Amino acid sequence: MIGTGVFTSLGFQLLDIRSGFVLMALWAVGGLTALCGALTYAELGSALPRSGGEYNFLSRIYHPAAGFISGWVSATIGFAAPTALAAITFGSYLSSVFPILSPTLLACGLVAVLTAVHATTHRNSGGVQRWFTALKVALILGFCILSWLLAEHPQPVEFLPVSGDGALLTSGAFAVSLIYVNYAYTGWNAATYLTSEINNPERSLSGVLIIGTAVVMALYLLLNYTFLYVAPMDAMVGKLEIGYIAAQHVFGATGASIMGVILAALLISTVSAMVLAGPRVLQVIGQDFPSFNALARTNADGIPYLAIILQSLLALIFIVSASFESILVFAGFTLGLNTFFAVLGVFLLRIRQPQLARPYRIPLYPLPPLIFLGFTGWTLFYILLERPLEGLMGLAIIGSGAIFYQLTIWHGRRHAGQ
Repeated sequence: MIGTGVFTSLGFQLLDIRSGFVLMALWAVGGLTALCGALTYAELGSALPRSGGEYNFLSRIYHPAAGFISGWVSATIGFAAPTALAAITFGSYLSSVFPILSPTLLACGLVAVLTAVHATTHRNSGGVQRWFTALKVALILGFCILSWLLAEHPQPVEFLPVSGDGALLTSGAFAVSLIYVNYAYTGWNAATYLTSEINNPERSLSGVLIIGTAVVMALYLLLNYTFLYVAPMDAMVGKLEIGYIAAQHVFGATGASIMGVILAALLISTVSAMVLAGPRVLQVIGQDFPSFNALARTNADGIPYLAIILQSLLALIFIVSASFESILVFAGFTLGLNTFFAVLGVFLLRIRQPQLARPYRIPLYPLPPLIFLGFTGWTLFYILLERPLEGLMGLAIIGSGAIFYQLTIWHGRRHAGQ
């Protein structure tokens, strides 16, 4: 989860919001939304235990066409685009320290190396992911503590509510800023993409989702408090390298260069997680649709290596051809729709199959899914209102998935007839 969004989003939020309290509220609301989503997915994952995330949920709850479109979204955008964005940010941070290096080549090289690692064995794959995740959490905590201790001139930011904050909390600017925050929390549902590879998923999936999301929420609040505490808002407005700018104001040019390398290292874990989880969606599509059975092919260790290679190729295409901010909003909108209908499905599943075994049930039901649907729906509405091009592009991807589903069914029937 921790990756591109938290190290780039604050610059976009500062374009319209300059209140410390409202900015922190953004990250708290985003965390609450993600946590409510995680609680809902924990029930869905325990009741419908199979890898594939939204593809599995929507296929079982709505119709195979809905699952296919969800898988289409995950395959074309859901993981490839965030992988590309994280890799681009990795390249940007390193090239800011070493200008001789090409950020594009660095990004492509990182994706290629991690693809090679994750396409081999579970031992290599899981070991890399655990090591980089532990390193990431330790470095974030170290960065925050050192910044608080060494900042000579803390910024005069008010983190308690002041006059005018109430209006900001209900404004369009707040809703649009949630686009970036929700993107930063993207990945809270990633464990459901590997459900079939988790030991006792009916019991353990809920803990993975809920604890992981709560820890990330706490780290995001700490990081953004630190950024606002040590660096002037004017220096961060509209900028991507928020962590690098904050480090410059605390550690000076040399220290900032060191932090640039460290922050780039943090993003390795993000790219690694996307390369690991995303291809499992392609794998289950290959299992369910004969036209794509090559995607279900695994090596001797059970790794869907062809699906991993295909997703990485899509990420490389994004890296060399796409605009950072447009992809972020475009991906955020499309993924938001995907999770919106998955969470809505928990109500339908309870109505249609009340006797279905649910080893985990949502506490305080129906409040968590309603909170998620409310905030996510509000954000999706404002994306269409304020950023219609990106919203329409997302709808176009969904429409193309529906068309491709029909072509796949037609091809399958024709092949069966022969």
